[in-house]
Amino acid sequence: MTALLRYQAALLMRSQRWLAPFLLYAVFVGIGVQAGEPVLGALGYAVAGLVPVTAWAVHICLNPEPPAARTVTAAAAGRARAHLAAVLTATGAVLLVGAAAVLVVTGMDDHRMVAPLPAAAAGVLGAVVCVLTGTAIGALTTRPLIRARGWSLTALLLASLLSLVTTGSPAASAVSSLVTAPGSAAVPYPWPALAGAVALTSAAVALGCRATAWRG
Repeated sequence: MTALLRYQAALLMRSQRWLAPFLLYAVFVGIGVQAGEPVLGALGYAVAGLVPVTAWAVHICLNPEPPAARTVTAAAAGRARAHLAAVLTATGAVLLVGAAAVLVVTGMDDHRMVAPLPAAAAGVLGAVVCVLTGTAIGALTTRPLIRARGWSLTALLLASLLSLVTTGSPAASAVSSLVTAPGSAAVPYPWPALAGAVALTSAAVALGCRATAWRG
């Protein structure tokens, strides 16, 4: 698996297709987060943007190879393992970006009501929830479940939006707990949302791996 992860990471970096989602996320945070805001509300805004970014990154990592190269990788490592490595590569890359965003936002915003370390911990947990939710969306809205590029991106964007506004969604729950907490000294650690995100993502990725092994 280590070799597969390195291969997928190299494909992602060489393709430069990661630039668009990551630069857009930087702009999203740069415009939407102002210095001196209540830190938990700013963190809620920052982590919300990780949902579509992760879904987009998963879409990119699952579609970088031409069919011939994909066939060679599948023959060498197995279709399901190659699929899983691509998903893990995207998830890991966005987790790093999300962690960096949490640290920057925590450092620049107002944490008079909440100490920096608890605020950062809550932000990191919220980021993990949103990244996992985005991973599930990306896994369900791209190859092999949806092969047409146009329909895939449409479903990805719609599902990302719904995940942030639908009651019961792990991402919506984590973001809401941060955004609605700035006036409280209690730090909202989104443990239930994290458990839900882990379960959702595990099921979505497993389905994608099974479908890949079956359909290619």
